[in-house]
Amino acid sequence: QLQLVESGGGLVQPGGSLRLSCAASKFTLDYYAIGWFRQAPGKEREGVSCYSNSNGSTKYADSVKGRFTVSRDNAKNLVYLQMNSLKPEDTAVYYCAARSGRLCFSLSGAEFASWGQGTQVTVSS
Repeated sequence: QLQLVESGGGLVQPGGSLRLSCAASKFTLDYYAIGWFRQAPGKEREGVSCYSNSNGSTKYADSVKGRFTVSRDNAKNLVYLQMNSLKPEDTAVYYCAARSGRLCFSLSGAEFASWGQGTQVTVSS
C-alpha cells in the first residue's frame, strides 16, 4: 500500500513562506494524482491543491490561488506545496493524499485513497 509522509510544516509569521513536501515510500508517485488538504481545529477538511502526473496540470482552492504552488520533483519522487504570503487563516494540519489514475478531477477528499499523517502549519506573529 502506498504510504505518504509530509514534512516542512512549522511556525511562520504572517506574510511568510513555507514549503511542504510529500514523499512516498516504496512506490513512485508517477501513477498517482497528489492532492493537498488541510484541516483547522473545529473546521471541516478543505481541499487545497492537486497535481496531475498525467499532464502536470494543477488545481487550487480559491482561498489559496496566487499564493500556493504545487509542483513535482521527478528525480526525488516528491511533490511540493510552496506556500507564500501566508495568513493566520492558513493555520491547519496539512495532509497529502494520492489517488490512482494520475489525474485530478476535483479537490474532494473522497477521491483519494492514501493519506499521510499530516504536518502542522501555524501562521502567527
